[in-house]
Amino acid sequence: MRTKSVKQNKINVVTLGCSKNIYDSEVLMGQLEANGKQVVHEDENDEGNIVVINTCGFIGKAKEESVDTILHYVAKKEVGEVDKVFVTGCLSERYKPDLEKEITDVDQYFGTHDLPNLLKVLEADYKHELIGERLTTTPKHYAYLKIAEGCDRPCSFCAIPLMRGKHKSTPIENLVKEAEKLASNGIKELILIAQDLTYYGLDLYKKRALANLLKELTKVEGIEWIRLHYAFPTGFPVDVLDVIKNEPKVCNYIDIPLQHINTEVLKSMKRGTTYEKTTALLKKFREIVPDMAIRTTLIVGYPGETEEQFQELKDWVAKMRFERLGVFAYSHEENTSAYDLEDTVPEEIKENRVNEIMELQSQISWEINQNKVGKTYRCIFDRKEGNYFFGRTEYDSPDVDNDVLVDARKHYVKVGEFVNIKIHEAGDFDLYGEPVRI
Repeated sequence: MRTKSVKQNKINVVTLGCSKNIYDSEVLMGQLEANGKQVVHEDENDEGNIVVINTCGFIGKAKEESVDTILHYVAKKEVGEVDKVFVTGCLSERYKPDLEKEITDVDQYFGTHDLPNLLKVLEADYKHELIGERLTTTPKHYAYLKIAEGCDRPCSFCAIPLMRGKHKSTPIENLVKEAEKLASNGIKELILIAQDLTYYGLDLYKKRALANLLKELTKVEGIEWIRLHYAFPTGFPVDVLDVIKNEPKVCNYIDIPLQHINTEVLKSMKRGTTYEKTTALLKKFREIVPDMAIRTTLIVGYPGETEEQFQELKDWVAKMRFERLGVFAYSHEENTSAYDLEDTVPEEIKENRVNEIMELQSQISWEINQNKVGKTYRCIFDRKEGNYFFGRTEYDSPDVDNDVLVDARKHYVKVGEFVNIKIHEAGDFDLYGEPVRI
């Protein structure tokens, strides 16, 4: 058994869940570094003798992964491989009393708004002046920019408001400063994130201000791509589409989780929209920005979802031909309004429905990709892996979308740089190409 460390403390931050959690971990790490602390992110050698786990509590599988990770590091603490374990983030916010009762060897639990208290326990001061100061964990050429916290939407299936609180926009001037700082450190692509981009600005400016924010961010020197994640269909500010169309820096891309299309299911989900309204909005997207890649996320197996309602969703996916699409099986979450409904769809049927939609989407993606063969796209390259360099077009977000592969045995491209790639082959999701000069 290893005895307690006599060397200077090193803090290992472990992040689970979505890009919002990545951002929060980066802010935490920036504060710790500014306080002179040694900090690492998910250190491969587990050298950190103090571990901070930033948890996810969104759906069943994410909660299970968070609990498993906590138990993993508690076991390391028990045999003396780490000295202290702290838990923060969404799972801790949502289930703190239960966690304190069930996993007692964690030194302390913190919620999503407890950063100053967590820093204090780590013997660091919260520095209010650190606008834009983060220790980014993404590749050096792109970063997430969280423009708001929390959510005011009443979606029946979603526990995020329980964990993140009410919507709170960050002022435009603060976000511009943060973007300028990121650009000065070599960031070329900003990925705008929030629980709901569509709502941005209503609390601060009494109007939806996402378009205004985008216009200001395009002025930041060094930023070449700006990408939008997690828009909401109800109340979507149409002026954003004009900015996407007219501003070269704003990618022709939007991530808009639609969840379902059957009007009865949407009503039960409390989404504030219908089949007709959703379809009309997407038609407007295509009319104003014909070259736009639309990513969406769907939920199947929602309480009471009939075979006919699922078939309507499947037929609609075939009709809309989304460029990017993901599907989740419904997760029955405590303290959400849908939890009062009977979880009627068996897990096996949920998974079958997930697979049916994804098989359909795979075919759609393959057909869309075939039209790209012979064309040239400006790509940014994220990494080299095995015999290939992996890049992305403006229509692809990191980790969730398609890759553009270049054979490293034949060609060289610089990671973090933009390169023009001519596509010579296309699969279901990935493209293959070679560098060209234009």
